[in-house]
Amino acid sequence: MSGEVECSVCHAKVAVPAAAVSKAYDSHRSTVSSRQRALNVLLVSGDCVLAGLQPILVYMCKVDGKFKFSPVSVNFLTEITKVIFAIIMLFFQARRVKVGEKPLLTVSTFVQAARNNVLLAVPAFLYAINNYLKFTMQLYFNPATVKMLGNLKVLIIAVLLKVLLRRRFSTIQWEALALLLIGISVNQLKSLPEGSTALGLPVAAGAYLYTLFFVTVPALASVYNEKALKSQFDTSIYLQNLFLYGYGAIFNFLGLVITALVQGPRSFHILEGHSKATMFLICNNAAQGILSSFFFKYADTILKKYSSTIATIFTGVASAILFGHTLTINFVLGISIVIISMHQYLANQIKDQVPSSKIEMSDAEDDSRLVESVIVKVDTVASEPFHM
Repeated sequence: MSGEVECSVCHAKVAVPAAAVSKAYDSHRSTVSSRQRALNVLLVSGDCVLAGLQPILVYMCKVDGKFKFSPVSVNFLTEITKVIFAIIMLFFQARRVKVGEKPLLTVSTFVQAARNNVLLAVPAFLYAINNYLKFTMQLYFNPATVKMLGNLKVLIIAVLLKVLLRRRFSTIQWEALALLLIGISVNQLKSLPEGSTALGLPVAAGAYLYTLFFVTVPALASVYNEKALKSQFDTSIYLQNLFLYGYGAIFNFLGLVITALVQGPRSFHILEGHSKATMFLICNNAAQGILSSFFFKYADTILKKYSSTIATIFTGVASAILFGHTLTINFVLGISIVIISMHQYLANQIKDQVPSSKIEMSDAEDDSRLVESVIVKVDTVASEPFHM
């Protein structure tokens, strides 16, 4: 529970967060430095480019408005690419292990880490569903609109963070999130083509049904992923990624099998229908997924989603240049409101860092309890009668 702790010496009150994810992560948050802020800038910059390119590449993969390949096969190859990257980085990290540190490439270490990180299977399953929804959304919206709809995830994520991780948000931050919804709504005005259909339903019903899953599933996956990664903060991120992407590859392979059972064995060809654009898409998706893991473990899920919001500008301009999509006044006004929302949110964050003195005080209290326990046991033994 949230509250304050009063110092026994100076009687100063220190605010403490509502709940701790893990002791190792609390120690990490208490030592935020310029290096950490530089990492955040690097993460946001990289994510803006990768997230901005993703809808463009998906759009380039369409032939006559359809995909000649199985979207599940792209997701499967993406997960395999990330698994290979995680294995390579693990070998590099293992070579840099210092004397006295726990080795990374032992059976006992791997088995113990696998048990501790089994919850990563949950976000891996949700990501497998979300990756398929990304392709489906491209059939009904243009790339810039897909990115704007994706920004709805921020509000869902904020609610989930408050419920699952007990994250605190100021009133202005909630207002900023409401302003974000307004910006998205402004951009969405008259964005759906007339006369289109989806799933046999009117286009509005079909498209917005996909939108509901498109914003809810990845939001839940992101929050659960952040919780799983930070709860085992001492575990190597590349080892955690190996489990996450391994689970993802298994779920996407099962998707290929199910597709083959429904559509026939011919649909099981993993490499059929791929082009240079799909190869770039696979590499881009893999890089984006790897970068996201660093966001969730070392930064924040909200920061990740706001960086994706910035990528909307890149997507809109690029789609206008490459495909002739018109940047309407709705898009310009909508993205302007979103940028203002982002500034309001980031400028009014509640300081939720755990002071280093609090961590040290906790460690000292643990040591004190241990000493007291030993003293009590010694006194008990000394008070017992001595038998010859």
